[in-house]
Amino acid sequence: MISPHSARKATRVQEAPPPTGPPAWDGPPPPGQAPPVQRTAMERMKELPGKVSIRWRLTLTYGVLVFAAAAVLLGSVYAIVGTAISSAWPSIDLGLPPAQDEQLQTAWRTWQRQAVQNARDALFGNVILALLGVGILALIIGYFVADRAMRPVAQMTATARKLSESTLAHQRIGLEGPNDELKELADTFDAMLTRLNVAFDTQRRFVANASHELRTPLTINRTVLEIALSDPEASEDLKALGRTLLEVNARNEKLIEGLLLLARSERELAVRKPLDVQEVAQTAVEQVQPFAQEHGVTLTTELAGAPAVGDPVLLERSVSNLLENAVKYNIPESGKVWIRTGMADGALVVQVANTGQHVPAYEVNSLFEPFRRLHADRVESAKGAGLGLSIVRAVVQAHGGNVTAVPRDGGGLVVTIRLPRR
Repeated sequence: MISPHSARKATRVQEAPPPTGPPAWDGPPPPGQAPPVQRTAMERMKELPGKVSIRWRLTLTYGVLVFAAAAVLLGSVYAIVGTAISSAWPSIDLGLPPAQDEQLQTAWRTWQRQAVQNARDALFGNVILALLGVGILALIIGYFVADRAMRPVAQMTATARKLSESTLAHQRIGLEGPNDELKELADTFDAMLTRLNVAFDTQRRFVANASHELRTPLTINRTVLEIALSDPEASEDLKALGRTLLEVNARNEKLIEGLLLLARSERELAVRKPLDVQEVAQTAVEQVQPFAQEHGVTLTTELAGAPAVGDPVLLERSVSNLLENAVKYNIPESGKVWIRTGMADGALVVQVANTGQHVPAYEVNSLFEPFRRLHADRVESAKGAGLGLSIVRAVVQAHGGNVTAVPRDGGGLVVTIRLPRR
């Protein structure tokens, strides 16, 4: 899909078979396919804090603290009651002979110990029941306390979810209440939204001004050159120079269109419509088909329905960019391009593969950067501005998906777009 050098003729490579079967998984393995990792009990215990929500962590913390305070209080009562009974136990003196008095005192002390032990046993059973009730009550109260404490955070989250580029100008949290840490956090978030709104407005104005200021002189240049070329009295040298300047002008127009589209793609989606990627891909194929025939490239389609939500114009542009790249950076003779759409591993998939020269695996990721080409710089390449894959990645990321590319056996690339289901 990517040419090593625009001025260098691609050599004939051994053609690999076309892609078959479902689109290859190019990301992390789906659930259930990766072998289970054995973890020790200690490792699972260490992972628990990361799996428990902050609401339940606050609830458990509150419950544990109340339970510990109640346990200390009831334990103190348990000890105090035993000591109080021992201290308040009366002594007796009936004036009996020493031998009988000793027997009476021994029996009296035995009754004292038995009474204290019976009181402690009864108190211990009641303490356990009281602790159980206090623990349950502490969890219930702790949950409501945590819910009340997290309510401003939930309000911030709801506001952040409703925010978009169109509502950023007037949507704010506006948290009311005492000037505590949560109020300060909400005010800081509102100030950040204001700065973001200013930044978005600045970007929109820049893109609009750049669109006008850059396109207008290029359009004027093209018109002047076309008029000059249509003059029958123009010399051959002048016509050759005019055609060269027209080609340069056309390349500059394509570069500006790509930059503006890239700037638009990297912003939040302004249009979200139900669509079928099969129809989007079919439209892109129909647009690229004459270009493929001109270059002697055969397009093979395998399109299956896959419902999604997004901007159909941007998605169509991204698929067209992949197909145009697959056609431009192909082998000189009998080149082939395959495109497939469908569902794979619970995700919407668009996959484009082509014949072409070998692409090193370590160079693939860099091809998605703006103005990056394999073994070529932005000046030497005449095939494009180097923004095709960058625009594809920006559009896909704006739709919440990802795009990856892997070298194809026998030469060329296999580029796979994955989008979340509708």
